[in-house]
Amino acid sequence: MGKLYIVPSPIGNLGDMTFRAVEILKQVDFILAEDTRTSGHLLRHFGVSKPVFAHHKFNEHKSIKSIINKLIAGQTIALISDAGTPSISDAGFLIVRECIANDIAVECLPGATALIPALVNSGFPSDRFCFEGFLPPKKGRQTRLSELATEHRTVILYESPHKFLKTLQDILTHFGEDRRLSVSRELSKLHEETFRGTVCQQIEEWKKRMSIKGEIVIVIEGKAK
Repeated sequence: MGKLYIVPSPIGNLGDMTFRAVEILKQVDFILAEDTRTSGHLLRHFGVSKPVFAHHKFNEHKSIKSIINKLIAGQTIALISDAGTPSISDAGFLIVRECIANDIAVECLPGATALIPALVNSGFPSDRFCFEGFLPPKKGRQTRLSELATEHRTVILYESPHKFLKTLQDILTHFGEDRRLSVSRELSKLHEETFRGTVCQQIEEWKKRMSIKGEIVIVIEGKAK
């Protein structure tokens, strides 16, 4: 039997790549990447020269059987995403589940993820929290927001720049104008920033921007008990 390694990659700053992650990438037989072009830059930077194949949410159902067969045959494989830890709002869950079902060893390395720095930077309680990832784009979105509005734990959301202001408006509708948020953008990069304030203050601040770039983490204070 081979082995599947889940290897986190930096969310921005390449200096956050661990020595162990680089060693594993150099040792495996081949690498599965969310985007081979994006990962190509990372691999070249660290001198990793291994075959790389695309593995993402649009093809993972079709490719899993072939991957499992290679693992059963004794090959070792690393799974990486464009940024952060695979299976956290990225492809990865299905292949891990199939490995477990086939008694194939899986090892997830510790490493970069955007939600933890954003949570700590928020100043909200971090002993218990609810990570929601990306909200449903349409069906079930309003129901999910209504449920989260009653959550007493700190809530963490991911959002893309072009949907960010709409999501703030949805939060205003369901959580009320006084609920406090912490918004982190471009974490670990040159223009990293965190803005803290009520929903209304957040909307006012971000509407001033000519453009909003980079992946965004929204941290919402839990409902007061």
